[in-house]
Amino acid sequence: MSNHQSKYRVYSLDGSGKFLSAEWVDADCDESAIAAVQSSKPGSNCELWDGRRMVAKLSPQRLMASV
Repeated sequence: MSNHQSKYRVYSLDGSGKFLSAEWVDADCDESAIAAVQSSKPGSNCELWDGRRMVAKLSPQRLMASV
């Protein structure tokens, strides 16, 4: 049984949707890749791609404090 990781491409976007930067993320599955991007770039607009397939569009996380 092999543990296969995929290389996902993360594109950071500016406010108008234009690409600012790109980087690679290694993950076992789409959900792990999304979680990695959300934790490393919580205030960013990003697109996550696996080859030619767009996996997700991610928006800044808004954290709410409990009162």
